Formats: sequence, C-alpha cells, structure tokens
Amino acid sequence: MEINLSKYTLRLRKTPTGMIEVYDKLRKKYVAYTPEEDVRQRFIEFLTVDMLFPGGLICNEIGIVQNGIKRRCDTVILDRNGEPLTIIEYKAPHITITQRVFDQIYRYNTVLKVKYLIVTNGIKTYCCRNDYENNKCLFVNGIPSYEEMLKQ
Repeated sequence: MEINLSKYTLRLRKTPTGMIEVYDKLRKKYVAYTPEEDVRQRFIEFLTVDMLFPGGLICNEIGIVQNGIKRRCDTVILDRNGEPLTIIEYKAPHITITQRVFDQIYRYNTVLKVKYLIVTNGIKTYCCRNDYENNKCLFVNGIPSYEEMLKQ
C-alpha cells in the first residue's frame, strides 16, 4: 500500500556543528536527521494525526535482547496494558523492502510476539497480522485502526 507521507511537516534544526536534527515528539528530543528518520517521523504523524493512534502508547527505539544479542525495534505500539501490540520497521526510501527486511522484523517478533508487523520505506508499506494458532503471517490491506488491532 502507498501512503502519502510528504504532507507531514517535520521540525528540523541545524546544530552549531552543521548537523541537521529532527524533533521526535515521542522521545521529546531532537535526533539526527537521516532518510530513515524522516520516514519514521512522518509515519508517526500519519499514525497519530490521521489514524488517531494514541501517541502515549507508541515508543521509538525499544531495546530487546534476542538470542543474547541486544537489538532495537524502530517503533513498538503498545496495547492499553502496556504490552507490545505492533512492531514497525522503517527503511530509507531508496531501500527496497525485501525478504531480508521481513526477516529482521520477524527476529524482533520472536521476543515480543506481537499481533501486527508493519514495514515501510515511506513509499511502500506492508502490514501483516500474525496468526499464531495456524503459524502464519497474513498480509492485510491497509493498516487497521488501533481499536481493530486490539480486537484481533
């Protein structure tokens, strides 16, 4: 699916050393501005502004340990009990979403065991629902609302 992320305005600033930073409203701080970070910040705007996801239940850069290795999930959406509901993996627009990208988010999910996985490069977005009873991951059309994700 394609989502128009270009309509969202980001808060940018230049540091005294000339580095560009973007404001991350979830972490409440400026972070290095990269193509991937651009996608993340615009996608968060899409989720919170257009899809009305609760910003207080969306967390960026969540650390996990998978097979003894420290890793970081780009974004995790929590349910109302604070349990992981969805993992989102971002890539820069010039990065093609391949099986390797899905393998990466699946590795994270071996730890978190969420209902939904979302992968986006800002141009193409894929959303999958995990069916643990039948050991399947099913692509869904669009991105379900937060309430729909809770019900599944």
